[in-house]
Amino acid sequence: MGHRILVIEDSAVIRRLIEVCLRAADLEIVMRDDGPSGLDAVRSEFPDLLVLDIGLPGMDGWQVLDHIRSDPATRSLPVVVLTAHAEEESRRRADEGGADAFVTKPFQPNDFRQTVLDLLA
Repeated sequence: MGHRILVIEDSAVIRRLIEVCLRAADLEIVMRDDGPSGLDAVRSEFPDLLVLDIGLPGMDGWQVLDHIRSDPATRSLPVVVLTAHAEEESRRRADEGGADAFVTKPFQPNDFRQTVLDLLA
């Protein structure tokens, strides 16, 4: 297996799409479906990259991103923000929060995979 990717996404359909998309690139995928368990996995699974949905139960993606960027142990973790909210405000907030990439749903699988691979390179 290659790099370990943590995906925090509450939609089972989107999780499955991401899994299929990234496994083709020989990436190990760890999945969580809510903010609190996802944040715990950031600290316990030692991922090489995080794919982070914004609309999560328990703790939204913005809160998860804030926790990651404020912790010296996880501050440099590459984060791809994944959201259905394509408006400029969301993109700006992702940039200001320290996200490394911003991807809107629905996404093109090949483009998404390339974004992840570019951040891992």
